[in-house]
Amino acid sequence: MSGLFSPPVDLLPMSVNDVDEILRIEYKVYSHPWSRANFTDSIASGYSCWVCRVGGELVGYYVVMMAVDEAHLLNISVSEKRQGCGFGARLLRHAMSVAHQAGAETLLLEVRPSNVKAIELYRHFGFAQIGVRRDYYPALHGREDALVMAMELVDDDIATMPPL
Repeated sequence: MSGLFSPPVDLLPMSVNDVDEILRIEYKVYSHPWSRANFTDSIASGYSCWVCRVGGELVGYYVVMMAVDEAHLLNISVSEKRQGCGFGARLLRHAMSVAHQAGAETLLLEVRPSNVKAIELYRHFGFAQIGVRRDYYPALHGREDALVMAMELVDDDIATMPPL
């Protein structure tokens, strides 16, 4: 009978009380992670910051900055042990919905060309590459470009997004 009930999945506004847990994930999944100040400043600035918890366990988070009719996905991450389980898709869909409800018509993001799994997820949801930022990211040896991707946030598209 244990397979019949799953722990609840909750998407909750990020608070400064979440930052220690977020940093544990951040430092495991990125070679050049965000700092505590990046997260606390994002929260204090009123960015759309959310966490995903499963049965209380923090499994992922995202940060979106709104600018008039555009939203910019600044960070989206899932813990190593929970990657490949659909939480990235759940977070991305939520970010798109929240941005659209806040009046954004477009969601923009940057992604490392080496982050193939993320690129596949973004393309699955309809993001298209619109540019390249040369030497954008710090890397182990020098700098790495960023692919700039965007998606128009249209009511019909959000309602018919791929299933989670």
